[in-house]
Amino acid sequence: MNALGIIPARYAATRFPAKPLADLLGKSMIQRVWEGAKESKQLSYVLVATDDERIASACASFGADVVMTASELPSGTDRILSAYRIFTERTRQTFEAVVNIQGDEPLLRGSVVDDLLTALAQHDLMQNIVTTPIKRIVAPDELETPHIVKVALTPEHRALYFSRSPIPHYRKSTLYADWLEASTYWKHIGIYAYTRSALLRFGELPPSRLEELEQLEQLRLVEDGTTFYCVPTDEEFVAVDIESDAEKVRQILREREILSRR
Repeated sequence: MNALGIIPARYAATRFPAKPLADLLGKSMIQRVWEGAKESKQLSYVLVATDDERIASACASFGADVVMTASELPSGTDRILSAYRIFTERTRQTFEAVVNIQGDEPLLRGSVVDDLLTALAQHDLMQNIVTTPIKRIVAPDELETPHIVKVALTPEHRALYFSRSPIPHYRKSTLYADWLEASTYWKHIGIYAYTRSALLRFGELPPSRLEELEQLEQLRLVEDGTTFYCVPTDEEFVAVDIESDAEKVRQILREREILSRR
């Protein structure tokens, strides 16, 4: 399968301006994401999609290819689609799959991308299908915070719905600890492997009602009938939204360095 990895990176994030360039123990966040993506054995090519010359210059310094996209694009998926169109027109290449690799996931490992592409390859690549990682929720505060997206699943790990609220609701108790004991809850990691047709379909659709209510762009495709298959992972992820998240990542990287010396 010919697969393209694209990392969207905006400079003007409201809560953490310039976060793709945040220093994480001597490397920028965007470099750490790119290096993680490059570990993938199944991606044919990896590039960064940005609207800012400062990010483009930083990427050039460590050897990443960059596609410049418009600054007014409303979402990361819109930036992915724009970069895909620019890159394929420029190179005359075609790809069966496109992976949206979030630019604020500096702990990404290439094996996670490979797991998504392996799962995608088990289905008809001509259909609108997306694979995406999920991880078990083990702490009540993860259920409570709207910053962590939850997903309700079928037994086959097909996504029924994504929400910022705790789903499914456990009627027998209002205590989150009881919820966690009684059922398995999953958080969604915002990395997506799209079939080409699923990504192109996203670009044909207007923002949906549920997408606007939850502020979750994947719901645009869910409402349209695209199938999302969720792939469980035990890998560690810290999405960097604010500076304190970046400090969590630095601490994890320090601990990894210490372990690697032993």
